[in-house]
Amino acid sequence: MQKSNTPQVALLCYRGKVSDREYLLITSRDTGRWVLPKGWVKNGKTPEVSALEEGWEEAGIVAAKDAPELIGHYSYDKRLGKGETLALDVAVYQVRFKRLERKFPESGERKRKWMSASKAAKLVSEPSLTKLLKSLS
Repeated sequence: MQKSNTPQVALLCYRGKVSDREYLLITSRDTGRWVLPKGWVKNGKTPEVSALEEGWEEAGIVAAKDAPELIGHYSYDKRLGKGETLALDVAVYQVRFKRLERKFPESGERKRKWMSASKAAKLVSEPSLTKLLKSLS
């Protein structure tokens, strides 16, 4: 297994008040498992802007005007060709929901679902992401 020094970013979008807050998860394109919109920090962009762009491209998220807030990290093993994996660290930015667009770059490739933090924690595969989501409930 290789270790990457290049972090990824993810966007955790929420709606509702603290007492009844819901979070948006999407399905991955390859296996259909529940994940957060995520990707690499784009050249010349901040991690926060890159996270917002991933949220738009993968889930059609239009965030409220609040700046994304770094709430933690999780790690996962990205599968590469020939059975190789790459260990990645993902910085998770949280942002308040404004609206979801029907048409977005990956709209035909993913499903979206709002859920509680505790339900999201049960559905994701990465143990460190599960722990992060449980801390929100």
